[in-house]
Amino acid sequence: MAGNGYTRDESEAESLDRHWQELLQELRVAQAGAQILFAFLLTIAFTQPFREADTVTQGVYAVTLVLAALATALLIGPVPLHRLLFRQRMRDRMVAIAGRMASGGLFLLMLAMAGGVFMALDAALSRTAAVIIVIAVIVWFVVIWYVLPVIVREGSRRQRENLDA
Repeated sequence: MAGNGYTRDESEAESLDRHWQELLQELRVAQAGAQILFAFLLTIAFTQPFREADTVTQGVYAVTLVLAALATALLIGPVPLHRLLFRQRMRDRMVAIAGRMASGGLFLLMLAMAGGVFMALDAALSRTAAVIIVIAVIVWFVVIWYVLPVIVREGSRRQRENLDA
């Protein structure tokens, strides 16, 4: 019945397998974005305009490149985790660890994307405008990636509590 919440009839092992597969699907999307951003950032250092850029731009570039590398490592991390723990009957720990890797990787990806946006806008607009827009972009990411899921989760929790009352 609608409103009673979504439930599954599955064993703990089936639930862990499903969570693992869902996580891998999510990571495929995030990995692609992180890897494309990282590859793009690697090429920037070899351009003449970058060599002529001021220290702020070069500093933002360095931080952004490192953030993109760290995000990529975390988002790819579940692959070697699985490879090294395969057949060790550790799916419960793998799902938990990989979930934390994904969360950390997405957070670092958000920061790296903000750095990339800053570098592009700093070249096209005034630095002040670039900073203001980047702050707006970060707020947008936070709202869509973090606030919205919390609102949905809390609304669902309250709805379940009202049905149980």
